[in-house]
Amino acid sequence: MKHLPKHLRPRWRYLAVGIETWPDAEIGRRGFQRALWYAAGNLLGDAGSADADLTLLSFSHDGGEGEAIVRARHGHVDDARAAIGCVAEVDGDPVGIRVRGISGTVRACEERYMGRASANSTQRDVAFEGAERSAIVRGDAYDVRTESGYVGAAAFDTE
Repeated sequence: MKHLPKHLRPRWRYLAVGIETWPDAEIGRRGFQRALWYAAGNLLGDAGSADADLTLLSFSHDGGEGEAIVRARHGHVDDARAAIGCVAEVDGDPVGIRVRGISGTVRACEERYMGRASANSTQRDVAFEGAERSAIVRGDAYDVRTESGYVGAAAFDTE
């Protein structure tokens, strides 16, 4: 079977996505792809979701931070951004998702937007709610461990 000529091939855009979760969350590639498809189906409908054709090309997640590359059809980038923004949880774990940028090739997407999620995180004890508690610090964000799970806090909240 012959390939389609270049002017008939579909054009793609690649979205670099930053993922943030609680430090103990276990999020897998399949779960994230499933949540992405589910959000796109709910927001865009079956026909719109099929037209956008969102596909997860690369995915990594560790220690509460991750990143992914999502492929979308050229004319459906706004739909893809909206569907990505609708993902609130993956496999029962709440997630925060941010589109870092959009590119025309996978290589340019990796070079420009990927790798920033690997900010160093440290664990330290902080004063929170009148008690000393364990917290994971990532930049200016603190994930404070409480009896019921993690609580997001800023530096001002922990002093």
